[in-house]
Amino acid sequence: MSLDDDASYKLLFSAPEVVRDLVLGFIPDEWLHSLDYSTLEKVPGSYVTDDLRHRADDVIWRVKAEGSWVYLYLLIEFQSRVDPWMAVRMMTYVGLLYQDLIRRGEVLPDRKLPPVLPIVLYNGDAKWTAATDIAQLIPKAPGLVAKYLPKLEYLLIDENQYGEADLAGLKNLVAAIIRFEHPENEQALLKLIDLVNEWLEGNPELKRTFAIWIRAVLLRQSKNTLALPKVRDLKELKMTLADRFDQWAQQHEQKGMQAGMQAGLQAGMQKGIEQGIEKGIEKGEALVLQKLLIKRFGPLPADLSAQIGAATAAQIDVWVDRVLDAQNLDEVFRP
Repeated sequence: MSLDDDASYKLLFSAPEVVRDLVLGFIPDEWLHSLDYSTLEKVPGSYVTDDLRHRADDVIWRVKAEGSWVYLYLLIEFQSRVDPWMAVRMMTYVGLLYQDLIRRGEVLPDRKLPPVLPIVLYNGDAKWTAATDIAQLIPKAPGLVAKYLPKLEYLLIDENQYGEADLAGLKNLVAAIIRFEHPENEQALLKLIDLVNEWLEGNPELKRTFAIWIRAVLLRQSKNTLALPKVRDLKELKMTLADRFDQWAQQHEQKGMQAGMQAGLQAGMQKGIEQGIEKGIEKGEALVLQKLLIKRFGPLPADLSAQIGAATAAQIDVWVDRVLDAQNLDEVFRP
């Protein structure tokens, strides 16, 4: 994922409403759904490890679970490409998170660590083929070694698993995010902007965040060939896009007319050449026929010469076949 894309995703999932909808809409678990997501708190995701190397994670949230002192940490990673070593990365991120909690003194009583749910949100086109558990990357070992092999699994949310029919009826911000990345057409995109704008009524900051993210998605999908100015909210984004779509439609219509005229001209020229060749062949065959007739029967009457000149190539072929066997002109030109 490019730096601009990565930054726009981080900005989008820095909104508690989006994280709540990710859990409630795309993680089927009754216990997770029973939590109070009004307690969501964003956690710093940038660490300095013990050997002083800087490490930045994507997005980390915590939510209260089973009382005021136990937190569930949600570690969210964004991927647009399949990374075969994703399980190693997620194990590292979880370890760094725990290390940072210990350093800040935010562990549970009795020196316990809070649970962490590592999540990978994947929006790439290729099928996800990477292992989701680090244990899958390590060959089984015999004896004592088998007991100490690491195991850590992450939750993969693959956007490719969800089609428009699965998402269209959901009032869920993450469902809308997936639909924005795979719109059916330009009009569907504009309608979806209206829908999200309606859902976020009274939340101008999140409207602005969505507008920034949608613009980043469109620029990425067009490989930065799309000229889109920066916008401040969803309504402004929709007006800008509607104007751009009209301009594109007019440009494509004009190009289509020009292409049609050019194609028509070329087709006309080709047809004229073909007709000219055909006429030339017919004229050549007519001259050959006249020479054969004159050689056998002498000079031709004017009306027969005119008849030969107006005949088709097929008719001339019939007369040529008859010349050698015919006893007179009447046999050649019989009906």
